[in-house]
Amino acid sequence: MTAGLPVSAAYDMILAPRLILLLIFVVFALCVLAVHLRGRSRLRFDRQLVDHSAIFAPYNLLMYTFSAVPARPILDRRGFPQLDLLQANWQVIREEAMHLFDEGFIRAAEKHNDASFNSFFKQGWKRFYLKWYGEPLASAEALCPETVKLLNAIPSVKAAMFALLPPGSRLNPHRDPFAGSLRYHLGLITPNSEDCRIFVDGEIHAWGDGKDVVFDETYVHWAENRTDQTRVILFADVERPLRTRLMTALNRRVGAFMGKITASPNTESPEEKTGFVNRMFALNQRSRERSRAFKKRHPKAFRVLKYIGIVLMIWLVFLAPYPFFR
Repeated sequence: MTAGLPVSAAYDMILAPRLILLLIFVVFALCVLAVHLRGRSRLRFDRQLVDHSAIFAPYNLLMYTFSAVPARPILDRRGFPQLDLLQANWQVIREEAMHLFDEGFIRAAEKHNDASFNSFFKQGWKRFYLKWYGEPLASAEALCPETVKLLNAIPSVKAAMFALLPPGSRLNPHRDPFAGSLRYHLGLITPNSEDCRIFVDGEIHAWGDGKDVVFDETYVHWAENRTDQTRVILFADVERPLRTRLMTALNRRVGAFMGKITASPNTESPEEKTGFVNRMFALNQRSRERSRAFKKRHPKAFRVLKYIGIVLMIWLVFLAPYPFFR
């Protein structure tokens, strides 16, 4: 007996939450599998399970179910007439992008405060945020006012940046995590070559000056610039058209929340906030750097502490939850 309960009843109380957690995990894994099987190009499933895109798998399936656009990697650009304004003014946008490029404003995050694109920075990819699921950034309003005005005239454009891909670089296959938006690329400064291109589920789009495209970034995609020239594009998130007002309202709420917690600044100005996710990511990166430094200086002590941590984790997971039975 334990606390007046039969042993079998006590076990039932302990196992019931675990069965619920197991059921949740199985449903989650099935959602990830459904997303994994979508399209022809896929990540390895073991990688997909731990990829950041897996977190949103249940939500993304909801977005796919109510999507008002076809389930295709590259979409018909004519289905998004609101973007004609950007394409028609691509040279105006290009001029401001060239100024930022020349002055070095298009750059990588300097303090590990942009988790969304951290892996891209290692390949030389750089960015300058114009807006991010909210008001335009103060630095963008000051440095590229005409582009900001154009973006503000299109409410369905939720986020935008200038994105740079250097010569000889490649971005590995990946899925973006959030199906509440679609991706828009407008070529500004490009090699105008078939060797500077993006693959979306195996379909190819080569960037060109003034050339644009809309695609579903939750399909596996990758990019390469096999030329000796830098590529700069306008890179934007456009709200996914949905079939019901309820789903549209839900998606806007979720998008606004995600935008708030993943915001990343262009400058150190207090006007440009860093979202919670990026603050935690930066903290983790600093912790990892300190850990690597400690390991280098004290390798034996590091191994001892690591094994103590493993034993403690095993005890917490497998032994601590169970009471002692008499």
